[in-house]
Amino acid sequence: MRSVTIKDIARAADVSISTVSRTLNGSSAVAEAKRARVLAAAAQLGYEPNVAAQGLVRGRSMTIGVLTQDIASPFYNEVARGIDVGFAGSGYQPIFVNGHWQIQDESAAITALTRRQVDGLIILGGRLGDGQLRDLHARFPLVLVGRRVAGLEAACLSVDNVQGAFLATSHLIQLGHRRIGHITGVSSQRDAVDRLEGYRLALAEAGLDFDSRLVFEGDFNESAGIQAVEHWLGQGAALSAIFAANDQMAYGARLGLYRRGIRVPDDISLIGFDDLPASQFTLPPLTSVHQPLFEMGEQAARRVLRRLQAPDLPLEPPELPLTLSVRESVRYARPMSH
Repeated sequence: MRSVTIKDIARAADVSISTVSRTLNGSSAVAEAKRARVLAAAAQLGYEPNVAAQGLVRGRSMTIGVLTQDIASPFYNEVARGIDVGFAGSGYQPIFVNGHWQIQDESAAITALTRRQVDGLIILGGRLGDGQLRDLHARFPLVLVGRRVAGLEAACLSVDNVQGAFLATSHLIQLGHRRIGHITGVSSQRDAVDRLEGYRLALAEAGLDFDSRLVFEGDFNESAGIQAVEHWLGQGAALSAIFAANDQMAYGARLGLYRRGIRVPDDISLIGFDDLPASQFTLPPLTSVHQPLFEMGEQAARRVLRRLQAPDLPLEPPELPLTLSVRESVRYARPMSH
């Protein structure tokens, strides 16, 4: 079946081809009567605009590059879902590429996207230097998710990781826990460093000593949670609660405890960070610091579109509040034997 062209619409509406073009592109004013005839004819004929062709006319590819770190990760998957929804109906298509938390892979991915002449960039996390990100911001509408770069505050969508970790650790302390293990993320990543700082601040505020033996460096993957539990139990560490720097490591810790016959929360309480959709369905349902991941993705897409449509209009730095989703993986501490 032949697709409908603007010539067909011009014939049906009894107007010139240029009038149809101006009406559909909104590039200049068209008399209201003619505009109504064109739109009615387009609807009646089932006209679907050629987005690629329109993009060429405007000098745009109608694509937005999205640099993620791990497409398989449920964290990035939830942000990507929000990005997809944010671009719905805009005519723009996101192109997702993987950086694998490696600077060389991230740089290669950015180069590939710029060669494809993407109209904007969304970068999720990563290790690219602040200088590289400022250079990209000067060339493209750019939004950074999970990063904070001085001078690019309005382009950054991030949460207060220190505050989130403080919230989680304080909740455990309020329930009487004094020996709280912390599974960190990779020490070279800012959010991992900030969450460790929030953990330490909560201990300090409660007058509790920081014990480095209760801190295990993980990598944000489930296996790190299992390794942390094995490490602590192997060292004979006495602890009544664990705060993992993300939900995936909390899932691993839960499995590690289960294999050792240790019950959550009866024997050890457990808190994660991110509040992934699956966390409300774990056994027991996981208490976690809620990051608005889907909303961050949706906002990222809309902020890029705003930059494309009104590049000179200033954007306010976004507010992304954190909350604690309290579920059954935490309970009051039992008195510990010494």
